[in-house]
Amino acid sequence: MLETERLVLRPVIAEDYEALLAYQSRPDVTRFLLWDPRTPGEVREALDRKIVSTTVDAEGDVLALAIVRRDTAAMIGDVILALISEADRTGELGYIIHPDHQGSGFATEAGSALLAHAFDTLGLHRVIGRVEARHTASARVLEKLGMRREACFVENGFVKGEWQSELVYAILEREWRAAHDGS
Repeated sequence: MLETERLVLRPVIAEDYEALLAYQSRPDVTRFLLWDPRTPGEVREALDRKIVSTTVDAEGDVLALAIVRRDTAAMIGDVILALISEADRTGELGYIIHPDHQGSGFATEAGSALLAHAFDTLGLHRVIGRVEARHTASARVLEKLGMRREACFVENGFVKGEWQSELVYAILEREWRAAHDGS
């Protein structure tokens, strides 16, 4: 479990189903994701995967955490950290916030806590974030986290009946340290 001023990031539990369904089933949430709005059954499958995603020990592992507001105890989203290269000590950050809670800095706050965990606890060297190029709000979150835009892959994927472009952001452990503890 990770804690911030306004949030608790904890393992996903079975009781998170309704909260997960509330945003994973929305077209506005999934617009720039690789998957369409999920049915109740698909949300149940996603929940089951998240429940067992509790450690990042080997390449391909994913740590999935529920984002819970301290003031209301409501799950408002989730955040993940995937280990994409064990040899290169590289992870990937991802997040989804329910639209009712967007625009208040919750994604940045949760992402910051997970980056601290990635560098301080897991010893990663580099963390990336990938977003669809038109998803400017998500790109701003990565920039607020101190990540730099490294690439724009123009129309590199045919998703949901259209060509989409992808932005790749990254931050190194030493850059994170310089920005957060002066070392």
